[in-house]
Amino acid sequence: MARKPLAPALKHGPEFVGATPPAMAVIEVAMHQADTATALAISQHDAGVRAVAQQLGYQLPADCTDPDLIQRDIAANMRRSVEACLEVGRGLAVLKQACQHGQFMARLEVLGIDDGVARKFIRAATKFSNRSSTTVLKAAGSQTKLFELLILDDDQIEDLELTGQTGELSLDDIASMSVSELRTALREERAQHAATDKLLAATRDELDNAKRAKAKLELRTASWDERVDAFKGEIGERQKLLDKLVGAHLEAVTALDVWYTQEVCAAPDYDPESDATMPPAVQTVLLTLSDAVERTARLVGALQNELETRFGADIDDARRHLLREPGDQGAA
Repeated sequence: MARKPLAPALKHGPEFVGATPPAMAVIEVAMHQADTATALAISQHDAGVRAVAQQLGYQLPADCTDPDLIQRDIAANMRRSVEACLEVGRGLAVLKQACQHGQFMARLEVLGIDDGVARKFIRAATKFSNRSSTTVLKAAGSQTKLFELLILDDDQIEDLELTGQTGELSLDDIASMSVSELRTALREERAQHAATDKLLAATRDELDNAKRAKAKLELRTASWDERVDAFKGEIGERQKLLDKLVGAHLEAVTALDVWYTQEVCAAPDYDPESDATMPPAVQTVLLTLSDAVERTARLVGALQNELETRFGADIDDARRHLLREPGDQGAA
């Protein structure tokens, strides 16, 4: 038998040379999927860049995420006053997000910024950008001093902003000291702050140990009634909740019965002489409620078994003790 000839190949475009119509359709689908994936990747990358810019309060140049524009904006900020170093830091953080893997270092070389310096710019932007006060920045007065201030903790910087001083270091000191003097003073202040934190931590530990020792002593000297009060209270609270939940299931049974009876009787084709077939939706509700009750019963059974295993003899003895007449206790 002669084979049926294939459809002639189409010659439109380089992608379809020699392709049959079915093959051409497959190629078109693949190209469309590739274009969609590329557009999605670009959109996700753009959203990530804008998120970092919004978080740091950085105004994207021309509202664009193009790394070339961000790089030019950073270069312009670097040529302005030293206070613009925060804007440089914001720009570098956003540029890092905008660059593909491995491209950030190359752009730093173009900008003439060392990697360590770039990290300081970004740290300064992260540490100071969200603060409403500019007193610390004014006292620093230079990029170099600002970088030295990065050694301070957030609470120390907050003290400087609110009170003008943290420990022995004041805003006037920061403004009047040389960079080397400020570096020495900051390290001394940092060491003093760390020593104070260590002393406070040790004091808190001593207080906690004293509280625990006191609690243990009180537990040893408390009566049995006082020691079991917590257990009794927890059991009572849980039982209230259980009573409420089981009671709600019981009310649900009655409510479902009343509702279903009313629905059946109100049906246009209702016949009191015939047995109505329950709709599957109502049967599902019944099964759900039945399963819930059975699950509760199994949990109660497991609880009873555990209680009997651990304390069965003690419970029997307690019941016998409570049933004794007051006069019998002396004879016993």
